[in-house]
Amino acid sequence: YKGYNPSYQYEKPPPTVVGWSTPDDLQNTFVSPSGYDGPDIACHVGATPAGAEAPVNAGDTIEVQWTPWPASHKGPVIDYLAKCDGSCTTADKSKLKFFKISEVGLVDAAKDVWGATQLMNNNNSWLVTIPTGIAPGNYVLRHEIIALHAAGQTNGAQNYPFCYSLAISSDGTANPEGVLATSFYKPADPGIHFDLFVKYTDYPIPGPPLYSGA
Repeated sequence: YKGYNPSYQYEKPPPTVVGWSTPDDLQNTFVSPSGYDGPDIACHVGATPAGAEAPVNAGDTIEVQWTPWPASHKGPVIDYLAKCDGSCTTADKSKLKFFKISEVGLVDAAKDVWGATQLMNNNNSWLVTIPTGIAPGNYVLRHEIIALHAAGQTNGAQNYPFCYSLAISSDGTANPEGVLATSFYKPADPGIHFDLFVKYTDYPIPGPPLYSGA
């Protein structure tokens, strides 16, 4: 299934895809810490709902494909889900409540390997597994890299969140309690204001705790 490409806005008519539309993201823009309390942190700059939902089963592993990721942009890769009230095609991103289903931060300090490093080395792709116990329904998958190459300075972290709409089939019954995207991060969080260029041995992955069923 296709995600979104800003070039789609110039096609008449634009294709219907499962990736949320971000037509303002023409130059690989990002959300900075000063925008954590605004709507763009949910699904990226100016994001609007996708026109379709990709059918998946709980327990399936989804591959998310990126364009080439810079080796210098080290940081965590984090995934969330939020259940839509009905169809995700009309979801209000400011009201979606996300729960974290995957997080990979610092993998090997000695070799300076991060989640983003693994993504880059895996043909710029990432695998995320849908939890088996969640209730069926329509969900938004929020997939994000936080680049830390400038995060040693205030407002230097770069968040790259993107959203995809899913129709999940499941025998599960769990409805994890999520939180609004605007409550994920604070500019002073130790995993946000983090200096890559001093010696470190660990890294506190920011955001809410990982869902117990992930």
